[in-house]
Amino acid sequence: MTTTLLIIHGLMAVALLGALTHQALSVWWPAGKRTGSFLNNVRAVSSTSYTNAIVVLFLITASLGAFIYPAYRLGIRVVLQDYHLSVPEGAFELKEHFVTIGLGLLPAYWYFWRQPLSPDHAGTRAVLTALLAFIVWWSFLVGHVLNNIRGFGS
Repeated sequence: MTTTLLIIHGLMAVALLGALTHQALSVWWPAGKRTGSFLNNVRAVSSTSYTNAIVVLFLITASLGAFIYPAYRLGIRVVLQDYHLSVPEGAFELKEHFVTIGLGLLPAYWYFWRQPLSPDHAGTRAVLTALLAFIVWWSFLVGHVLNNIRGFGS
């Protein structure tokens, strides 16, 4: 059961990662028009279309992570401590704090991205998107590293 939930958590994280990356690129490095190149097409997305999906995916991914957290705390963290792997353990501790900060940022993120967009808040939207993108990338990478060190069911 935990392994299935971990896989679903990972799939939701990939979807969230993709949506936030597209939005961040379109805000920080917008494309003038579609030229046919892959990178330009990635940047030329409608950034507002991702807002609700990002909020929902963040909440689902964080909820699944919280649900499977006891299995990590009791099974994997103990192994990290036994082997004195303090850097991966500390990285996961940071992940916990960053995700909590991200949950706190979600209402502001949603508020500033709601329609109609105010041109006065473009900088705020860009910063909130960048913060959430950093949090999601950090969490995704740390989660994968820890799963590679000692995965569920081992």
